Amino acid sequence: MAGRESETGFDHDLYKLFPVHAPRPEGEVEELDRIWKAPTGWGLLKGINNNYIGFFHLSTAFLFFLLAGILALGMRVQLAAPLQDFLPQETYNQFFTMHGTMMMFLFAVPAVEAAGMLLLPQMLGARELPFPRMAAYGFWMFLIGGLSFFASIFFSLAPSGGWFMYPPLTSIAFSPEINTDFYLLGIGFIEISAIAGAVEIIVGVLRSRAPGMTLDRMPIFAWAMLVFGVMIILAFPAIIAATSLLELERAFNWPFFDPTRGGDPLLWQHLFWFFGHPEVYIIFIPAAGMMSMMVATIARVPLVGYRLNVVALVATGFISFGVWAHHMFATGMPRVSTGYFSAASMAVSLPAGIQVFCWIATLASGKIRWSAPALFVTGSIVTFTIGGLTGVMLGMVPFDWQAHDTHFVVAHLHYVLIGGMVMPLFGAFYYWAGMTSKNALSDRLGRWVFALFFSGVHITFLPMHLTGFLGMPRRVYTYLPGRDLDLVNLISTIGAFVIAAGVALFLFDLARNFRFTAAESAGNVYDAGTLEWLPAGLYSSRSLPLVKSRNPLWDDPDLAEDTHQGRYFLPNSATGLRETIITSPVNAEPQYLQIIPGPSPFPTAAAFLTAAFFLSLTVQAYGFAVFCGVIAVGCMLRWMWDSDPPVEQKTADIGGGITVPIAITGPKSHGWWGLNVLMVVMGMIGVMMLFSYLYLFGIHPDVWIAAPPLEQTLGILALFGATTALAWLSRRMLSWRKPGIPAGQLPWITAALAATCSALAVYWDWSGWSGAGLDPVASGQGATVFAAVGYQGCLTAISALLAGYLGFRSGRGLISPPASVTLDTVARFIGYVGVQGAVLAFVIRLLPGG
Repeated sequence: MAGRESETGFDHDLYKLFPVHAPRPEGEVEELDRIWKAPTGWGLLKGINNNYIGFFHLSTAFLFFLLAGILALGMRVQLAAPLQDFLPQETYNQFFTMHGTMMMFLFAVPAVEAAGMLLLPQMLGARELPFPRMAAYGFWMFLIGGLSFFASIFFSLAPSGGWFMYPPLTSIAFSPEINTDFYLLGIGFIEISAIAGAVEIIVGVLRSRAPGMTLDRMPIFAWAMLVFGVMIILAFPAIIAATSLLELERAFNWPFFDPTRGGDPLLWQHLFWFFGHPEVYIIFIPAAGMMSMMVATIARVPLVGYRLNVVALVATGFISFGVWAHHMFATGMPRVSTGYFSAASMAVSLPAGIQVFCWIATLASGKIRWSAPALFVTGSIVTFTIGGLTGVMLGMVPFDWQAHDTHFVVAHLHYVLIGGMVMPLFGAFYYWAGMTSKNALSDRLGRWVFALFFSGVHITFLPMHLTGFLGMPRRVYTYLPGRDLDLVNLISTIGAFVIAAGVALFLFDLARNFRFTAAESAGNVYDAGTLEWLPAGLYSSRSLPLVKSRNPLWDDPDLAEDTHQGRYFLPNSATGLRETIITSPVNAEPQYLQIIPGPSPFPTAAAFLTAAFFLSLTVQAYGFAVFCGVIAVGCMLRWMWDSDPPVEQKTADIGGGITVPIAITGPKSHGWWGLNVLMVVMGMIGVMMLFSYLYLFGIHPDVWIAAPPLEQTLGILALFGATTALAWLSRRMLSWRKPGIPAGQLPWITAALAATCSALAVYWDWSGWSGAGLDPVASGQGATVFAAVGYQGCLTAISALLAGYLGFRSGRGLISPPASVTLDTVARFIGYVGVQGAVLAFVIRLLPGG
């Protein structure tokens, strides 16, 4: 780092400063243990440590895997023979809907996200990821929402329209009960949990890496989780928008998907599959990162094609967003569209193939040490490759027309998901169990688990290709005898129970050997080379290492002992509080010390109340929903109160004579990055609203009315412009004052004026369309316009709430120079709301024009 201009203006050559072999003062480890004390008893409800939350999150996801698997066994018993009456038709419909929904929403994505939160802090060499309270909130939302959603099946309230919930089947005319609402509201707020985790992971990977861990030295799993997080924030807003629009149609009769009033049911498919097809790769990419980590250890050689793997991960994420209509070939799309999406379906297989060949080359270049993880890795390669080949087949339009909605598609989907995610996850359980358990899992039992699971998968799903060719449709609860389907379905049912036997044996292994611990774990059982295997406690390793290579434990045999003896960064608590080092995003140079908030009951309380809010809406208890929503917001504001505490100590020594600041704002702040990620989410929801508007305009332009007068549009744009300008001014006011002079009330008053301008613009926009005669019940135009304006109104209401929160902190004297994270965050949020409001208003009024 010496002899060049660094990202931070850092002048030291860290490689010469560390390790520091001077003896450390006594009592430092005991002090770290006290500060990072493990939660016990009821204290677990307010615990926020990523290793605890990650473990709980992963365990909950696996619970939903088991529950969804039980539903699958019930379906297979029903299909084991023709004209079975094990499950009534409606119950079977609920079973397959819940099975698919739980596997995709409650197991696959949460499981890999939880694995990231569990592994990344130690793998990156950080004390903690930057937003542990938000991660805790996301977990409790997931737990409560998931259990509530699953419980609906016991009251015959579970949805029955398939995990994709296509209208008009799920519209109020054909699904008048609240079963569909459980899906729309339940899954909607569970996705909020996934987005919260994605924000934590993106900022954590970019800003919480150990010094010296440049992007080129980052573990491949961290790269995979970074791509995963970016895909979450780009794809999940589409399903949030889709479920919101369908719920609005069901609740208020707004015809987004009703073609008789200017809507279109295919709008749902476009929104859903813009999320749904990338989700397959959202699931696969973290599992691919796990595979890349495991194959290197199994073969005892560095991963072949590290940079090629990184490019493949990024390319997979990018191309997957151009494949969504791959699922819509049978809807009568134009030939140009089907040709494009067919080509994209072929192209997305290329980067996946690159990774598979890199894994094979890595295994071939070393000497494989056969173990349970090694078996699951090789089994995954075989199974995923078969699924990929059938996926290429389905990407060809003529073949897709023949196999669409048959069991062939079911077989393909399960081969891809099981081979691409479930098998790697089971391998990861055995590989990383020694990091979180006092005992390693049994390798001997693991081999039997693999044998049962692998054989069961192929016995179950390989015959389904044949039943698909024989014409057996998906989602049918029975079939007639004499159609050559009897024996093949019976074989598939037997295979499902073989899978269940493998999972049951795995549960036995867990019960016998797994004992969760944050310290004194079984350790590096397979002799891996990355940082998660350093000796660790709740505070990760005793000191944060200086990283010089991609496999530091292989390249520096003394690293584990040196970090344990406190010879690297932050060997103690520099402030007496929980801390971690925030580093630059590219070269990982130390920038400042983040004070991490401690355990709190408020994220948990906010999660419970948020869940109660959505569930109350589902059962139409609107008064109780409002009550829960208000208290939930209060809990959120209370947990935010501790996130920007006044800090008298301005700098801290992080070891080696290096001093860094503690409280900063602006682009170097992790809060700045977190808000940027959140603004991408809000922007993507806005994009989906505009897409819905423009799509319906292209379908039904003849029934649309003209926009309100031009002068009104210009006035609305001026108000949104004033919102952004006042928000910018509010941020700048703090920097104009000299240190030591109270900030006064001006910044928050300016922010409040900005929120007021935004509110006036939204009101004028709404009243303008109403005055022009647009009715949200009468047409798809009215529905999409008022949905977009309503979305902007929600963001404006949040702006006003945050402005009031800023004023309250200002009144307590907590807004002061040289830095205030709260002011910086609130002002930037309000400014963004102004920009988005102007864009939405301009585009919607531009078409169809005056």
